[in-house]
Amino acid sequence: MIRVDAATVLLQWAAGGLFFLWFTTRRRVVGVGYGWLLRGTYLLLAVAAAAAGFQFGVVPVREASSIAVASAAFVALLVSVVRRKAGVSGQTDEHDRRSERVAAMTGIERGVAQRHGGHEFPPVLDLMAPLLAIPGLVAASYDAGGNLFVSLLRTFAGAAFLGSVTDAMLLGHWYLVQPGLPRRHLNDLVRALGFVWPVEIIALLLPIGMFSVWSGSVNDGWGGQLGWFWAACAITTMVLVVVTKAALKERYYSAVMAATGLLYLAILTAFGTDLVARAILAG
Repeated sequence: MIRVDAATVLLQWAAGGLFFLWFTTRRRVVGVGYGWLLRGTYLLLAVAAAAAGFQFGVVPVREASSIAVASAAFVALLVSVVRRKAGVSGQTDEHDRRSERVAAMTGIERGVAQRHGGHEFPPVLDLMAPLLAIPGLVAASYDAGGNLFVSLLRTFAGAAFLGSVTDAMLLGHWYLVQPGLPRRHLNDLVRALGFVWPVEIIALLLPIGMFSVWSGSVNDGWGGQLGWFWAACAITTMVLVVVTKAALKERYYSAVMAATGLLYLAILTAFGTDLVARAILAG
């Protein structure tokens, strides 16, 4: 089956978010502040996951994993702060390219970005936390009971689903801070969300899953209405992903802001997709 378990959901969210943070930072283009924001956010979620586990029902491996994820996120955050003056090489290169293009078009020379010595933050550190989350997510899947393959698929797909939609929305906002950031990075996250979505839906449809709600084998307490609400959330999420992709094809900068607004809505429907299914199937 599946459980509505705050400790597991928070660990999933932190692990998925930190994985897709690495997915973005590995390009070495997004500014250091974006990493600070996400590492700090997911560090707190991992701490909350451990606290919820100790408070509401301990799964030792899961709680140990949550603490390890929080520790790894803290180390990555600390290293990124210590090495902040080195900046991000790709961001600096992008600034120089844009400056050269403006100079060629206008004849006005613009200075290149100042480069500081020292080593910049290694993005591989962002991958350590999600790797440390794997034992905890496996333990949580085993503890949920039922078919272990289905439980594992739901747990890991849910982590990727929640992490990708959250990071996409936050990266969309980061374009206000870093306006020259190429759109391909947001496009990559939205595309990843589009790939994860069908896996999440299939995992929640597998028996005993949402088909059982519609057939009446699982009682949702509302005469099947919650099952249809789940379907609406699932379909709307994919529609929003498609529309977001279309918005990002527009040339104007306002298209990024429109895409970010759509991703706000996608977070609501994505969490509805995951959490409503958990609530129904746990019953």
